Amino acid sequence: MSINAESRTGIRSTAAFAIQTMTQSHNFRKPKRFTSDSLQKYSPRGLLLYFLPIALLPAIVIALAKGNLTAILINATAYTLYLFSAWCLRKGLQAEARHQQRPMAPPTKYPLKLLAAIITALATGMLAWLGARQTLPVAAAYAGGAFLGMFLSYGFDPKAKSTQGAQGYSGEELGKALAESHAMIRRIEQAGSKIRNHEFNNRIERICEIADNIIAQIEADPRDFRRARKFLNVYLDGAMQVTEGYAKTHSQLQLGQLEPAQLEQSFRNVLETIETSFLEQQQKLLEDDIFDLDVKIEVLTAQLKREGIL
Repeated sequence: MSINAESRTGIRSTAAFAIQTMTQSHNFRKPKRFTSDSLQKYSPRGLLLYFLPIALLPAIVIALAKGNLTAILINATAYTLYLFSAWCLRKGLQAEARHQQRPMAPPTKYPLKLLAAIITALATGMLAWLGARQTLPVAAAYAGGAFLGMFLSYGFDPKAKSTQGAQGYSGEELGKALAESHAMIRRIEQAGSKIRNHEFNNRIERICEIADNIIAQIEADPRDFRRARKFLNVYLDGAMQVTEGYAKTHSQLQLGQLEPAQLEQSFRNVLETIETSFLEQQQKLLEDDIFDLDVKIEVLTAQLKREGIL
């Protein structure tokens, strides 16, 4: 009985350890914003356009059986255009969702939803004219109906949100600078996702969350931008460079080609400094206090140079 009890205890301990190990290995980088991005990415909105052109597949097969090259080209081209339109629409919807989350945002980089509507209209008009042998005015009507349907279903790409200028900065300059800051934060996240170290993952996630909060404060009160601009430039750029640099060498660390303890400690020190400084900057923005901000920036810059980052 004693042996059996000890065996069961050992089995339970081994199982618990295995579960804990598996949990840690799957939790290296799962920040909340990644979950939000996944929800946007896998949202069902816009998927219908992928399924609608499936009706063209039997027509392509029949044309192949009959050896009708013209019909094959028309239907295959329309099918490809519809799929490309669906891809553009999905990307446009995702960009729109990210745009709506920010109170101050430039227009989306590419008018993907408008492009999707135009491609859908062209494919529909081509099918009506060349495939169904309709007259050109009728085919144009079909194309116009498809374009209108896309607009009523999904709308067009969002425009730039109005931005209030800050001291010495126009609204356009402010929006561009904040967009660049958002892009740097996303690059930090992407680099952090390649590092399989739970401690570093958590710290990088906190840094990105604090940086997002600081930018949100600036978007809510653009007057804070003048005081935070230099800080964001130095600290965000430093955090991005050190995280991307460490991510590139992380695989070599695992292979034992470098000295892991020394490099990991250097990375840990820089992350600790950046996180502490971001927290202090966030508090200073709330308190309207920037007395020693330049001093702290100089201290971080010197540390980044010592670590070979700048």
